[in-house]
Order: sequence, then structure tokens, then C-alpha cells
Amino acid sequence: MIAYAWLVPAIPLVAYLLLLALGRRVHEGVAAAIGVLATLISLVLSLMIFVDVAQGGGQLPYLWTWLTFGPGPGHTWQAGFEVNSLNALMLVVVSFVSTLVLLFSRGYMHGDPRFGVFYQYLLLFVFSMLGLVISPNFLQLYVFWELVGLCSYLLVGFWYEKPEAAAAAKKSFVVTRLGDVGLLAGIILLYLATGSFDYDDIARAIQTGGLQIHWIGPQGLATLGALLVFLGAAGKSAQFPLHVWLPDAMEGPTPVSALIHAATMVAAGVYLVARSFALFDASPVALDVVAYIGGITAILGAAIGLTQRDIKRVIAYSTISQLGYMMMGLGVAAYSAAVFHLFTHAFFKALLFLAAGSVIHAVDTQDLGRMGGLWRRMPVTASTFLFGALALSGVPPFAGFWSKDEILASTLAAGRPLLFALGMVAAFFTAFYIFRVFFLTFTGRYRGDRVPRESGWVMTLPLVLLALMALGAGWAGAPFTGYALERFLGEPSGASEAGAGPGVMAISTAVSLLGIGLAWLMYGERATSPEAWSRSLWPLYRLSFHKFYFDELYQAVIVRPAFALGKAFDWVDRRIIDGIVRLAAEATLAVASGVRRIQTGQVQTYGLITLLGIVALIAVSWSLLWGVRS
Repeated sequence: MIAYAWLVPAIPLVAYLLLLALGRRVHEGVAAAIGVLATLISLVLSLMIFVDVAQGGGQLPYLWTWLTFGPGPGHTWQAGFEVNSLNALMLVVVSFVSTLVLLFSRGYMHGDPRFGVFYQYLLLFVFSMLGLVISPNFLQLYVFWELVGLCSYLLVGFWYEKPEAAAAAKKSFVVTRLGDVGLLAGIILLYLATGSFDYDDIARAIQTGGLQIHWIGPQGLATLGALLVFLGAAGKSAQFPLHVWLPDAMEGPTPVSALIHAATMVAAGVYLVARSFALFDASPVALDVVAYIGGITAILGAAIGLTQRDIKRVIAYSTISQLGYMMMGLGVAAYSAAVFHLFTHAFFKALLFLAAGSVIHAVDTQDLGRMGGLWRRMPVTASTFLFGALALSGVPPFAGFWSKDEILASTLAAGRPLLFALGMVAAFFTAFYIFRVFFLTFTGRYRGDRVPRESGWVMTLPLVLLALMALGAGWAGAPFTGYALERFLGEPSGASEAGAGPGVMAISTAVSLLGIGLAWLMYGERATSPEAWSRSLWPLYRLSFHKFYFDELYQAVIVRPAFALGKAFDWVDRRIIDGIVRLAAEATLAVASGVRRIQTGQVQTYGLITLLGIVALIAVSWSLLWGVRS
């Protein structure tokens, strides 16, 4: 079955082309049926491939020649696909979440005049992400990496008539491109050192000491290459300091947030680091950078999420924080723990976004201050959101508990108590802010204007299925299953695992429950006024609410100086460069104007000029002849 893995991304591509041919006026039911059926077929194929890999199926890459150039033996670039335990798991995650999101979109986007276009963009994204996952080398991965970025731009700015959506699309595109420049530079550097883009060839070069260029040795090159690759991963996975684009991307439709900005695209950066782990393992410096950037991102995203008033932005900052956990796990060489958290997070975070979308669809607002009391009116949405919140908070036996605790235990095993402390504080913040959202949305009295009602089955069915995964997905890597998922993933060279012991589990659970309890005290039905708490912690509250002023800082340090520099270049271009061009043009016009005055077309004028010329010629000749005789 592995030999047919190329069909997994090919089927969504065919569906995209079919919808493109049908045009914008395609019926909503037809567009949704084509999209859901395509991703469902991809899911079935992905599950078959996953089973094949689990049973020890062949995992060799399937390659063909793409380009050959250069003198002599030249250079040959190959394309194709490769299936191993890591990307077999990712195929299942991406196709499963995509199927449910496309089904949910049938109800959420109903009535949108560009409904068919929306499904085109989603299918193009699914193709791009699946193609990225099975790419056998850095070059092919980069092609799909940029396609994923393009789809993100199109989907975030889908409602481009809103200035906020158009600005968010541009911001996400520009910020992630900064990281992509680093990734491209790293790919080129690795190719110059090894003559290959293939992951396996680069890994062999690292093992044999062949990863070097004449001006830099193996250790330095491994560090530089890994850091450049990580820069690309940090952009896609919204790691500090390139995290600022993801919350603004919530201007896109909520299914986009669930698919791209929670479960798949932002996970591509984590997947990239995991896929090229041999490169990072060769550089302790690079691993430390990944670990501490991940730790900072985890605590930063959680701290900002404490005070946000937009339901989707709170969940977006939660995504940033959880991606930080994954990077922190990879940085301490807890490869399987990080991938395990990537696996569980995809389900419960997609669930939280889709449940939030169900709420937004019902009350027509994203403002938490205009919600409340929805448990009685929307019981399915409320119950499934609760499952997602418990999984995110790391409450046993939900999925997030098992994977998050593996990462926290790994930080202690690696001798990084600071990272463990950051992870624990972030876990407390996480439990608090997600249950703040839960209590403000589903308990108390309803504070909105529109009468809410439960969503239809096309929206609630995906919620129920994802809720089941939020409950049970973590059992795949739990101790009582013998860490089955970790054994399936295997361990790359240098990676280490430390199962979460009872002590870590107990501390983590207690911290999560404390966060939930504090949220209940402040925002539950019998809570005292939250405003009083906010006033007592006003300086810290202000910092969190204004996102630690990162946007303002970037405006002052980068954007405004860049605009000022652009204006200076514009002045030089207009006044000096264009001035020289205009001066030459005006001089030419002046000469032409003078010549034009003597080109009258009158025979008598030409005769007079000819006569005067002859007289002048005779005078000059006479004077010269007279001078010679004298």
C-alpha cells in the first residue's frame, strides 16, 4: 500500500481542479460533497498506509529524476515520496482533521457567496500539506512549504472586503516569509556541503563527518544549518519572536483556524524539526536554542491568553503556547514525546476552534462579554468544548495529560529545571484561561442580542468525533498501553525518552486543577466581580492584554524605520535619479526645439540660409588665404 501513498495528496488535488473547472457558481451541496469525499478517501488510504507501516511495511523512498544540469556528471535533483512512521502518522492526522473541517464548513459557510471558492482553497491546502508530509527531501518540502503559505494567505484573507482580514493575511504572509528566508538559506547551505537535498544523505554526512565546507567545519555547519532550518520552523509554528502573525490570522473563517492554524500548517514547523532531527542532534547549541525558544513561547502565549476577550484569539494564543511545548520537547531530545503532543494537540485544538465556531455561528460575535448561559441552549457544543478544555488543561484521562506530562518529565530528565518550571507555570495559565472562556461562554446569564440555538448535525458531528479523540487519543501513548505510539515512532539517533513518573503526573494534575479552580472562583456563576481582580493586578493585566506590546515594538523598531528608509529611497529615486533622467530629456527637447525652428519647410528660407552659409564659407576661406600670403 505504501507504493500508492502519492494518491493521498493527489485525490484532494483532483477535487480542487474539479471545483475550479465547475466555477464559482457551483451548488453548495456539490462543492461540499466533492471536498468531503476527497478527504475521506485520503483518510482511508492514510489509515491503510499507517497499518502497513505498523506491520513493518517497506519504507524506502520512491524517487524519480526531476532535473539534471551542469557539466560532466552534473547535478541531479530528484522528486518523489517517502513513507516512514512519522509521516504515516501525520497523514492520518491531516486527512482526519481535514475531513471533519470540510464537513463542518458545510454548515458554517452556508450562504457565503464564494462558498465554492472556499472549498477550492481548503482542498488546495490539504493537497499542499499532504505533499509536504511525504516529501523525501528538503527541496520538495520547500515547494509544498510555500504552497501551504500561499493557501494560508488566501484563506486568512478570504473575507478580503474586511480591512482587518486583508491586513491579517498580509501580516501572516510577510512574517512567515522572514522565517522561510532562513529555511531556504539553510537548505542551500546543506546542499553545498553534501551535494544532496535528501534527509537520509544529510544524516549520513553528519554521521561520517562529511557535513562541511572548506570555510566551516562539521560542528559549525551543523549548528548554522540547524538554526537556519529552525528559523523557518519558528515562522510557520509561530515561535517567539515570530509569533505575532497567528492571533491576527483569526480574522479568517473559523474552519480555517481549526484546520490551518491549529492542527496542520502551524504543526509543519514542529514536523520539520522532527523530520530533520539528525541535524539538530548533531548540534547541542541548536537543541538548546530550540528548547529555550520553545519554553519562552509556551509561557508567553499562555500569559497573553489570560486576558484576551475574543474567544478565537484566546485559543490562538493557546496554540502558540502548545507549539512551544512541542519545540521544548524536541530541544531536550524528547522526540517521541514532542510528536505525541503534536498528535493529541491536533484533535483537541481543532475541537476547541470548531466548538468556538459553533458558538460564533449561533451568537454572531466573538466577544466573550456578549456570551454566557449557552450550556442550556447549545448542550452538544458546550459538552464537546468541555472535553477539549479538559484535554488542553492536561486533566487525566484526557489526551493532553499524557503527552504534555511526557514533555515535562523529559525536561527534568535532561537536567533542565528552568524549562520544567516554565512548563508548569504555562500549564497553570492554560487551565485558567481556557476555563475562563468556558465559564464566560457557557455558564451564567446570556449577555448577547441574538437568540442562540444548537448547530445542525453537519457541525455537531465533527465536534462529537473530535471530542472522542480528545478523550482517547492520548491512550495510544499511555503507560498502560506500553507506550504504543512511542514504539511505533521509534527513536532517531540521539533522542531520548523519559516516561512521566507518578510525581510529575501528580504535580501537573494539581497545577491544572488549581488553574481550573481559580477560573471558577473568578468567572463561575457565583464568582465575584472579575473586574476587581483585574484592577488589583492592573499593570500585569495591561501587559497581558496588550500582548506585551510586541506589535507596538515591531512597529517602532522595524515597520516605521522601514517606511522611513523607503521614503528616503523614494526621494532619492524621484529627485536625483529621475531628476537626472528628466534633465537629459529636457535638454534633448531644448535642442530639438531649436533645430525645429530652422526646419520651416519654406524654400526661400532654405535659400537664404544656403546663401548666408556660402558667404560665410567664402569669408572664412578668404581670411585663411590672406593669412597664408601675409
